[in-house]
Amino acid sequence: MKIYIGIDNGVTGSITVLQGDGMLITHLNTPVKHELGYQKSKAKMIHRIDFNELLNLFRSINIPSDTPLAIVERPMVNSLMFQASISAVRALEAVLIALETARIPYMYIDSKEWQGKLLPPGCNGKDALKLASDSLALRLYPGIKLLKKGNGDSVMIARYGVTEKL
Repeated sequence: MKIYIGIDNGVTGSITVLQGDGMLITHLNTPVKHELGYQKSKAKMIHRIDFNELLNLFRSINIPSDTPLAIVERPMVNSLMFQASISAVRALEAVLIALETARIPYMYIDSKEWQGKLLPPGCNGKDALKLASDSLALRLYPGIKLLKKGNGDSVMIARYGVTEKL
């Protein structure tokens, strides 16, 4: 049976693994580590993907038969939000290297694509979209623990793979 890995990109993102029939295998926060930043101007702590932990996660996915497919949300890149964009792109690179090392194929998806198919019409604005995503994830998977606001996004990204039979 096909396995879908929904990845809400970024250091505050999450990862959800579903079987092709929609059954939940696992849902967790993207593993991160905190360390001193790389900028000279001021001492500041930053979050980075914990690559080794992420790679171990990908390697531990029990694959019954078919090769899994990782569906990675395309990162937000906006010149007006430079620091957030840099963080998103750095996180994406760590995720891609971990997927490639674990030999898991991946594809990109824009948030508007999965949101348009799975979330209620007329849902607009970041907060409303996050709330709708979390609410639907909790309805579909009542036992799931969403540790942060917006963690339902990775569930919906994986669910998109299931519903669209990617």
